[in-house]
Amino acid sequence: MVSVQRRRGQRAKVWRTSEVVDNRGNRVIVADPTAPIEVRAAFIPQRSARAEVPGQQQINVTRMIVDAQTEGVSLWSRVEYAGRQWDVVSPPAYHHGDRRTRHWAIDIRERP
Repeated sequence: MVSVQRRRGQRAKVWRTSEVVDNRGNRVIVADPTAPIEVRAAFIPQRSARAEVPGQQQINVTRMIVDAQTEGVSLWSRVEYAGRQWDVVSPPAYHHGDRRTRHWAIDIRERP
């Protein structure tokens, strides 16, 4: 049984990463566009800054808490939540506990 926030949480799509060969023959890691996974997650706002002057960039960072079963998410993954696209900004942190409380904490930043 997972925690209430993750079981009844908000829906999001997560694109896992895969390794591909680019047109120069280099192996690169990218968000796999073919198979997004649907997850339920708790979202906790971390920090934000409004763009008040032209040329500044708005920053909106949120922590996404997902089930420990979610695998294949890394810095190159992509998230779609609340109708917007988000990038993973720090390596996902695994928090081990009993079956109900173990989870991944993933910090995501809204794409400009």
